[in-house]
Amino acid sequence: MSTPAGEDGATLLLGPLLRHVDPVSATVWVETDRPCEVAVLGRRARTFSSNGHHFALVVVEGLEPGSTTEYEVELDGARVWPPRQTSFPPSRIRTPGRPGAFRIAFGSCRYATPGTVDVRDQIPPDALDSYAQKVAAAPEEEWPDALVLLGDQVYADELTPATRSWLGLRRREKVPADAQVRNFQEYTRLYAESWSDPEVRWLLSTIPSSMIFDDHEMIDDWNTSASWRRDVTAGDWWAERIRGGLASYWVYQHLGNLSPKELAENATWQAIEGLDGDRDAGPVLREMAERADTDPTSTRWSFVRHWGAARMIMIDSRAGRVLPEQQRRMLDDEEFSWVEAAMHRAAAEDVRHLVTGTSLPWLLPHAIHQIERWNETLNARHEGRLLGRLAERLRQAADLEHWAAFGASFERLGAALAALGRGEHGTPPSTALVLSGDVHHAYAAELVRPGGLSTRVHQLTVSPLHNQAPHPIQVGFRVGWSRWARTLMTGLARLTRVRRRELEWRKLAGPFFGNELGELVLSGGEARFLLWATDAGHQELERVLDLPLSAG
Repeated sequence: MSTPAGEDGATLLLGPLLRHVDPVSATVWVETDRPCEVAVLGRRARTFSSNGHHFALVVVEGLEPGSTTEYEVELDGARVWPPRQTSFPPSRIRTPGRPGAFRIAFGSCRYATPGTVDVRDQIPPDALDSYAQKVAAAPEEEWPDALVLLGDQVYADELTPATRSWLGLRRREKVPADAQVRNFQEYTRLYAESWSDPEVRWLLSTIPSSMIFDDHEMIDDWNTSASWRRDVTAGDWWAERIRGGLASYWVYQHLGNLSPKELAENATWQAIEGLDGDRDAGPVLREMAERADTDPTSTRWSFVRHWGAARMIMIDSRAGRVLPEQQRRMLDDEEFSWVEAAMHRAAAEDVRHLVTGTSLPWLLPHAIHQIERWNETLNARHEGRLLGRLAERLRQAADLEHWAAFGASFERLGAALAALGRGEHGTPPSTALVLSGDVHHAYAAELVRPGGLSTRVHQLTVSPLHNQAPHPIQVGFRVGWSRWARTLMTGLARLTRVRRRELEWRKLAGPFFGNELGELVLSGGEARFLLWATDAGHQELERVLDLPLSAG
């Protein structure tokens, strides 16, 4: 759905997306069909371009804490948003600081939109689409204050029939059923397909969104291991694919994650802002993407959101991995130190609820956790030998690459959260909540060892927004939480002399299957986790869980 300004005017292709919002400022992202000046609430920005596509990020400052401000979008002085004919409420910027509960909606894994999916796929109704309808019909005081999207916002390696047809016309060749996108230009099609859905487009225009990638934005199992990376990078197709993936992610997702202060310090954004003439940012983005792929320390994809009594630290658990078998880490030491410092500042500033976002679950079903630790041990102990090669094949075939498969990082994150709960860096928060997706089901778990913490530490996993979990996967995850499977895999780990973990947790709820969206409701020191789901027979969301997370 595009919104033309007039017969000869610029057209709004995507957006507006309301992105970073703090008590006094907001950023609004758009894509247009040509170069133009974009205006929101009297603030203006010129578009920049890449591969014939045109984008702008408007920084709106001078807002009041706790305020609500309706806004419109103008291109070269002509109003293009909201559409003249719409059933949705006006788009608005709502800054933190209002009285009442703070609500965070979250989820992951959204495959295209309902109208682009082949009916034969039998994917249940889109939970994000249904949630948008629910929000639009609700009074404003019940709207979420933030939307957190935890990966797989687009699928570069699982294309819809419509996109395959589009690729066939673009490439002038027959496109197979397993076709994947190749470059930046083809990535833009994925975002257009996913974010043009009217319901979701309105939701993204009025609820501030924070986003992080997972593997499917680039390729399935991205950065699973050193062996995986050697095999993939040997292909002559990889360089253009990863450049297109990272550059498009930077434009469509990462740019809006940055605060005005971070924009002023971001080398890539400042280089784009310094361009003259037609502001072609293609070479800048290409250089950034090449550098980010070959030297992960050159680009930080992690970020922080400040929401008053709540704070979110979003962790990149894909691009910055340390992959050599004997040094495997989910994050390198510099990045992990940055995460720990952000946690320490939250404690020093008396944040009541610390939210950590990571696309991959930290606390998994116990049996699956043990399998991943066992597999990592075999890979490290027998690297280069037959057993090590067999373990690597299993790792890649079974997707054994979550936090549990990076044992040192798993324990370090647990130690950092436990230190907060003991008050080592300031007032312990009431809750420390790890939000994740990826695994195509939902559950809640709580850390129970080490004991004696003043903070309740929870893993909240919600996935997918719009996809499905095949029946064998559903069976596997149900079994993964069972006592007998845990006992069996613990015995196998002991037999293999896997290092005993320092942390222990218990499942509080789940597993739940279907298309799902989670909500956190934070009020004072209290927190609740609501889970909403659709199924094949019902478009409307049904609340399937209301779980207290704190003692108050």
